[in-house]
Amino acid sequence: MNLLIALRPGLPILIGAALMLSVSMGLRQSLGVFMPALTQDIGISVSQFTLAIAVQNLAWGFLQPFAGALAVRIGYRPLMMTGAVLYILGMTLLCLAQGLLGVILGAGVAIGAAMACNGSAIAMAVASRPVSPALRSTVLGIVSAAGSLGALMAAPIGQLLSQAHGWRVGVGGFVVMALIILPAAWYAGRVDALPVPLSPHGEKDNAPDMARFALKHPPFAVMTLAYFVCGMQLVFLTTHLPSYLDLCGMDPMLSAQALGMIGGFNVLGSLFFGWAGGRYNKLLLLGGIYVLRSFGLAWYFLSVPTPENTLVFAAIMGFLWLGVAPLVTGYIGETFGLRWQAMLGGIAFMSHQLGSFMGALGGGLVFDAMGSYNRAVQVGVLVGLLAGMLQMAFALRDELPPGQPRPA
Repeated sequence: MNLLIALRPGLPILIGAALMLSVSMGLRQSLGVFMPALTQDIGISVSQFTLAIAVQNLAWGFLQPFAGALAVRIGYRPLMMTGAVLYILGMTLLCLAQGLLGVILGAGVAIGAAMACNGSAIAMAVASRPVSPALRSTVLGIVSAAGSLGALMAAPIGQLLSQAHGWRVGVGGFVVMALIILPAAWYAGRVDALPVPLSPHGEKDNAPDMARFALKHPPFAVMTLAYFVCGMQLVFLTTHLPSYLDLCGMDPMLSAQALGMIGGFNVLGSLFFGWAGGRYNKLLLLGGIYVLRSFGLAWYFLSVPTPENTLVFAAIMGFLWLGVAPLVTGYIGETFGLRWQAMLGGIAFMSHQLGSFMGALGGGLVFDAMGSYNRAVQVGVLVGLLAGMLQMAFALRDELPPGQPRPA
């Protein structure tokens, strides 16, 4: 009750940001449920479909820093409303696609550009401003948890519509759901009326100087590099888990149930890591997430898949899924301030999306070349362990920005 009272003045902004993130993340994370039927219907290969997902992640990643910098100049509301329109356009293009070009333009370019305006970096930056520093990490965990609910609903809805009426009707259902982003972005845009707190460590007057300032800070640089592995592991799963289960002869509905399970436990993980980030070393928690994910991948793909262990695996990965978002965003906000938070989050996220590109496309290429995902999983586990240990090694170093004196 005390938390609700403290959040009440900024509640419309927080609800708008959470709903925007929930729908935009949920729909894109669930596109894999259409892959088997879509590829057979329009005559493209698995690797070609994953090329479109890889293009989406690249577009999202490379445009994210520019979107964050643009928000400082024009405000969040115009940026987020533009992203909502792009999202609806992208889903419509995918629904009408007759070949690879339509899939790349819709699921790739348009949705990728939309996510740069409506995704986690922007939503988290919006949610950071109307709350006090003491509540910020917890609130970021709550918003991140809400972002998980989209996949919990979208994957089963898409699978049911696709099985009953065909994949185009399933994607059409996603077009209707994407309309929700418009009012959510409008309400979240109220944040433009709020003042920006001054950074306790100082900040630069323009985006290039601020980017160089942050990248000279070793913990931020290492966090950005480790974020690459985060993207690689997660997008590999959302893109290829339905195909892997289909290859193993499992019920097609199991993939939707697994993605829904990921979304459900993502809520718990986001809340936990949002709470924990306000009390413990955020970078140490990040490293622990990467290590535990890698152990989970190794356990599942070395065992024979069953409905039971698939859902247990999905629950474990879901708990470790979007918990990274409040940790990364919270670390950036408390270290470099809120004015350039979206841009700096975008720089880190660019690395994440390069990893997503490798996870989506690399997994498809390995499957086409070898007929299995074994080698792709081996690489994902190895680099995940290395990134997690590196992140944890740097977590205990001085976290002050470059040039800031250590307290006496």
